[in-house]
Amino acid sequence: MKRTSRIALVTGGSRGIGLGIARCLAAEGCEIAICGIRAEAAIADVVAALRETGRDVLYVQADVSSRDDRERLLAEIRGHYGQLNVLVNNAGVAPQVRADMLVASEESYDRVMDINLKGPYFLTQAVANWMIAQQQSPGFNGCVVNVSSMSAFVASPSRGEYCLSKAAVSMSTKLWAVRLGEFGIPVYEVCPGVTETDMTAAVKDRYDRLIAEGLTIQGRWGYPEDVGKAVAMLVRGDLPYSSGQSIMVDGGLTVQRL
Repeated sequence: MKRTSRIALVTGGSRGIGLGIARCLAAEGCEIAICGIRAEAAIADVVAALRETGRDVLYVQADVSSRDDRERLLAEIRGHYGQLNVLVNNAGVAPQVRADMLVASEESYDRVMDINLKGPYFLTQAVANWMIAQQQSPGFNGCVVNVSSMSAFVASPSRGEYCLSKAAVSMSTKLWAVRLGEFGIPVYEVCPGVTETDMTAAVKDRYDRLIAEGLTIQGRWGYPEDVGKAVAMLVRGDLPYSSGQSIMVDGGLTVQRL
């Protein structure tokens, strides 16, 4: 059965930036599918809170780096909603251990690349083909948003594999924007800066100090909802002539200053 609401999949949407995005899209009226590697029982309170917005919420336990999991994820969304309008590739990981590039391991490189790059690349491939098929339905409109990072542009030698993965996501955004242009499916990139999540909890003291010293133009941490509002703007269609573009959500950190 075709839904009148738009259906949005947010990978890694049960916590951190992904949850901020899911909340903002729910507020926009989207029905929400989220996936993550935790068991559903472990995030029951998150799902319940999202449902309190009045939106339907589907959680699928899935690892985006696994082809089988990606296929099962989309099959469950198809079975539950019958359609998919929005893909937000948010799921991502930092290296388990920050290591200088001179000694970083291939195992860490492979893990980060599989989750941050390979997974979203091939998930986008599958979703794009589904979106193209859905264009036979009157009024269908779709879009893809990749959540990258300022680390796509700012070098951090203690987590080189992470920077490389995000730089590649940035190029992936441009590639998919070009390929899907003929179908009218825009593809965007949102690049968060220093954002307060469980991923950055271990470096909170360091960035508290740097922000106090002027690291960002806007003197505070970013919040997941800052990124969520940017994604919601793109999903809403507020930048209809900007496919392939990157939106920085970093408090001005990457603005060059003298």
